[in-house]
Amino acid sequence: MTILHVLYSNRFSGAENVVCQIIEMFRGYPDVRMVYCSPDGQIREALEERGVEFAPLSELSRAELSRVISEVRPDIVHAHDMRASFTAALACKKTPFISHVHNNFVTARGLSPKSVAYLYAAKKAKHIFWVSESAMNDYAFRKSVAHKSEVLYNIISIDALYKKMQKDTAEYSYDVAYVGRLTEQKNPQRLMAVAAKLRELKSDVKIAVVGNGDLEEETKALCREYGLEGNVDFLGFCSNPLKILYSARAMVMVSRWEGTPMCALEAMALGVPIVSTPVDGLKVLIDDGENGYLSDDDSEIAEKLFSIISDASLRARMSEYTLKKAKEINDVEAYRARLLEQYKK
Repeated sequence: MTILHVLYSNRFSGAENVVCQIIEMFRGYPDVRMVYCSPDGQIREALEERGVEFAPLSELSRAELSRVISEVRPDIVHAHDMRASFTAALACKKTPFISHVHNNFVTARGLSPKSVAYLYAAKKAKHIFWVSESAMNDYAFRKSVAHKSEVLYNIISIDALYKKMQKDTAEYSYDVAYVGRLTEQKNPQRLMAVAAKLRELKSDVKIAVVGNGDLEEETKALCREYGLEGNVDFLGFCSNPLKILYSARAMVMVSRWEGTPMCALEAMALGVPIVSTPVDGLKVLIDDGENGYLSDDDSEIAEKLFSIISDASLRARMSEYTLKKAKEINDVEAYRARLLEQYKK
């Protein structure tokens, strides 16, 4: 059985990480071949590092995807997110495809070109996976596709995570880590506002910002405006940020919307408490006051981060709970079985 995973981005981020995790969990599995397909670019390095077979596109279009389908001859296409699903609906013809939605897109919650285009794709898909209850329930036309929809929360392989972390031999020392793209969804401008409030509580606070994106320059300008140059390190894109995350005392997220973010799953598996805005899958991952905090107030986010940073006993208790919950939710066998069920139908 050959599965072609189709994505629209040529960079490595959350959905791309999920696909690499899926491919890894099927590595060596009898009679299963998995191929990664997306526009060529930065993603190539990440795939080569992981030993993933790659079928590059010059662009995500009907013609290009049709070409790859004719070359790879997959038994099923697994299209990730709405844009790739729409293209798959146009290109697949007789090849069945599964749609996998990794985000609770704001623009798909009401009547919009995105929600209507995805409805076309969803009608043609044989099955739809959504990574959170809110992503599924907030979709404008959810009732029309409810019969073929199910929630499949992201997971990670904890053993593989620690093996990968050990490849980084550098030493880091940060109070707080942010891992994610610098885009509208992740709200990096708000991150700088929270950092400024946190510095009022701890003047020498050190924050690592791992990631890049179209708001990078604006975020750096805000960092200078707040006078945070001595507190915030912009580390850019990092294919293996795990050691940075593991070395931090807390992780911060201020996203406007999410699915089930891989960076949060990674933080939990590493025992790092998370302070986040109360969005989507994070409300499932974080038990407020147990393995982190949920808040939509900048001052409170800063205060909760400070409490974790400054209180070693609180941090140890939260870390223990975080590790325990990570082991409970990351069931690779169950996740693989749910995918196989749909692949074989």
